Amino acid sequence: MDGSPFRWPRWWLPAADALLVGVSFLLSYYLRYEVQFLQPVDEANAAPFDPYIPYTLLFAALVLLYNHSEHLYRERRGRTWWDEMFPIINGTTNAAVVVMALSFLLRPLVFSRLLIVQAAVLVVILLGLFRMILGAIRAYLRRRGVGIERVLVVGAGTVGRSVLQILVSRPDLGYKVIGFIDDDPDRGVTDLGRVPALGQVDNLPRLIEQQNIDLVIITLPWQVQRKILQIVRDCENKHIRVRTVPDLFELSLSQVQVEMLGGIPLLGLNGDAQLRTSSRLVKRTVDIALVTLALIPALLITLITAIAIKVDSPGPIFFSQERVGLGGRRFKVYKFRSMVVNAEALWGDLIRQTGEDPRHPKLVKDPRVTRIGHWIRRFSLDEIPQIWNIANGEMSWVGPRPAIPQEVELYEPWHLQRLRVLPGLTGLWQVSGRNEVPFEEMCLMDIYYIENWSLGLDLQIMLRTIPIVLLAHGAH
Repeated sequence: MDGSPFRWPRWWLPAADALLVGVSFLLSYYLRYEVQFLQPVDEANAAPFDPYIPYTLLFAALVLLYNHSEHLYRERRGRTWWDEMFPIINGTTNAAVVVMALSFLLRPLVFSRLLIVQAAVLVVILLGLFRMILGAIRAYLRRRGVGIERVLVVGAGTVGRSVLQILVSRPDLGYKVIGFIDDDPDRGVTDLGRVPALGQVDNLPRLIEQQNIDLVIITLPWQVQRKILQIVRDCENKHIRVRTVPDLFELSLSQVQVEMLGGIPLLGLNGDAQLRTSSRLVKRTVDIALVTLALIPALLITLITAIAIKVDSPGPIFFSQERVGLGGRRFKVYKFRSMVVNAEALWGDLIRQTGEDPRHPKLVKDPRVTRIGHWIRRFSLDEIPQIWNIANGEMSWVGPRPAIPQEVELYEPWHLQRLRVLPGLTGLWQVSGRNEVPFEEMCLMDIYYIENWSLGLDLQIMLRTIPIVLLAHGAH
């Protein structure tokens, strides 16, 4: 199902909108004359629905025209629900104003302006709910391989990694990254997590044929314009869609601000891609509020878990370890002990024996884990004491995974970008596979999170964390 993207019929969405406008007018008529919502109606003033049919058709036509002008009937990946709601509200309001103005001119014998107002509100509600459901269905199908496009990224520099971090962090967009190519001798052969390096740029024609590529995204430096033009021509000759990303002096894409001057795009810089002071304050306020709400359940879980640990194996209940947080500052992270007492002393030998990545080891059957520790880790109960770290301002509910100093010493310069915010109890890495996510891919997700932070994104991650933890997906 990876081959060709799933397409909704072009007529279907406008037809659904028109139907919902009709349903809204029928509901508004029922509220106005049957329920007599907000204002009673005398029996002498009661009217059939027939006189409102022309106004319903005009209202629907105006809404469809406005939605069409705002490109709401064109598939656009990455467009959010809020991006669609603003033109829907605007178009519905304009349609209501036109219909009311027409009623003043025609002065019909049967007309209720309250009915039009109610209908407009219902149109916004029904069209908004419809698009919310439609978006959820699209995201569900895309996560399961329906309607995806197979993408090859050309270039793995700063801009290339910015593109990759969006693609791997947003599976709901419907793109499957087949891999990337780069002429750099190191980048072209070094995988980024589960995203394979497929060699040099000269491999492009062969990869297009072998990998059934739908889209090529070029992120090469601006100095190689001739090569970029050649790639574009090659893709067009093979009828492959191609897009280029402007490489503005190797800056992160989130630092680029686009303004329009009479149709001419002007590019500017936003500075470092990190949370502003106001965003940090809002995030911190939410952290404290959630700590307050979680305090009593956390105390109950602590009591039960502490008893289980003591009964299971000798040693302390809690385990503390030095971690690296915001800006490279070190702090003590607290957990329930899920391993034997000398677990840290055995860490180095286990890494050498298993050959795991020391920056983010994935030990499936860790011999250091105790019997009760297996269940504690399976459902992430060992993380509960980190609520203290959140209350103390050393961690947040959502953010990058807190790394140990030995891991940070192995970081490449671009990996350090994940230290721009407080580490989190959960994050994109958690809801995308937990321990199954390789280190390089985890860094891409963390940087995407930092550059695209919002309260909505935090809420989405926390809600997605709940079923993953309860079902123990990706837990070791």
